[in-house]
Amino acid sequence: MAELHELTALALWQELQSGRVSPRELTEHYLNRIERSNPRLGAFVTVTRDAALARADRVAADVPRTSPLWGLPIGDKDLWMRAGVRTGFGSRLMADFVPDTSDEIVETLDAAGAISLGKTNAPEFGLPAYTESLAAPPARNPWNPELGAGGSSGGAAVAVASGMLPFAPGSDGGGSVRIPAAACGLVGLKPSRGLVPSGSGIDSLAGLVVQGPLARTTADAALLLDGMIARREGRIDHHYTLRAPYDDDGPFLGTAVRGEGRFQLGVMTTSAWDDAYDIVVAPEARAALDAAVDAFAAMGHGIEETALVPDPTYAPAFRTIWQAGAATIPAEGDAEELLEPLTKWLLNRGRALSARELGEALSALTLYERSMIAQLSSFDAVLTPALAMTPRPVGWFDQEDGERNFEQQVQYTPFTSMLNVSGLPAIVLPVAQTDDGLPMGVQLIGRPGGERTLLSLAAQLERRIRWQFRYPPTW
Repeated sequence: MAELHELTALALWQELQSGRVSPRELTEHYLNRIERSNPRLGAFVTVTRDAALARADRVAADVPRTSPLWGLPIGDKDLWMRAGVRTGFGSRLMADFVPDTSDEIVETLDAAGAISLGKTNAPEFGLPAYTESLAAPPARNPWNPELGAGGSSGGAAVAVASGMLPFAPGSDGGGSVRIPAAACGLVGLKPSRGLVPSGSGIDSLAGLVVQGPLARTTADAALLLDGMIARREGRIDHHYTLRAPYDDDGPFLGTAVRGEGRFQLGVMTTSAWDDAYDIVVAPEARAALDAAVDAFAAMGHGIEETALVPDPTYAPAFRTIWQAGAATIPAEGDAEELLEPLTKWLLNRGRALSARELGEALSALTLYERSMIAQLSSFDAVLTPALAMTPRPVGWFDQEDGERNFEQQVQYTPFTSMLNVSGLPAIVLPVAQTDDGLPMGVQLIGRPGGERTLLSLAAQLERRIRWQFRYPPTW
């Protein structure tokens, strides 16, 4: 019989439901995996063994067995507060911070029956697209520990790819679920803005940040997405009006398991950054895109090349919002010296912005949102590379020059942030492997509220490629 960590999250849920495995047994198994693998890979910055085991017993005794994530282990991203557990935000500035309250996403996952094993590694305040802070060891890629895991949900991706967790929640403000999913050979889903009530994006600057799942399979990603969505009497419990229209036909898991339908797909290698930086799609990234196109065409989907209209307003507007987002970091006077150079650069640039500059940037991104949705509206989904390069070595990003660092991040991840700006759903899928055995993925962009189309396409591609049976050497 397969070991527990070799089973999918959905299979583990079925084992729990049948009583063949208890929440405590499963929790202990994954805690032992973390103890063995985390020191060399840096997936977790805090492991809460005693609390996790106590939580497992409470879940078994008090939480309804029908809860969507009943008994399944997860990790809290270290940008999310859990009452009584140190939350470092990936920063030396917050090294001793222990919150008294929990964030809503944490409470939602608890209500769904999940069991947190600790805090997954994140870069300082979630700002970079790589997880290599000065507050903790870097998150290392399970396929080659000399390489980075991407960010900002890098620790979550490492934990799933190495079998320290069956799946993991993350947050995505510029690609922070999709980038590490692509680097570590996982499925990573960024939902439409407003779909996950506890991480809607509506209350974040420019509506960029949303919460989403990282998993080894499409069905597992859908299962976790269902658990991240608070439901009341079978309907999504939204606290405000959604900006993106979509149906609420029950759990997404059913859609991901069925994987039905034929769709019209666009294919593009242009991005919103093309006017501002030299964007080069590496041969490995192009090969993964070609493999996905060939597979979808063979399955009967329509394929058509497309390209974005150049827009020189995007890059300066997004840079302004990224800098403004750092302006509120609670670092004053000497405390600023505890920040890393990139964060300090972003903070100082953000605090120097005028209200007019911020307003103009927000206006430009709103116009870009409308333009991008209109440009892609003739397709059910649009394929792009997931990343423009292979996973980057640990230490590759310039730690001293903020301008150069930002340029490197854009050149590595040009296809992600424009979906946060537009609020569109997107899913990254681990399609190919390089000659060195590194994962390479593609990204599917959906229409507003188009998660079901993305999950159907992903399930079809997964059945054909069978990426769920690939394991990294560190497994």
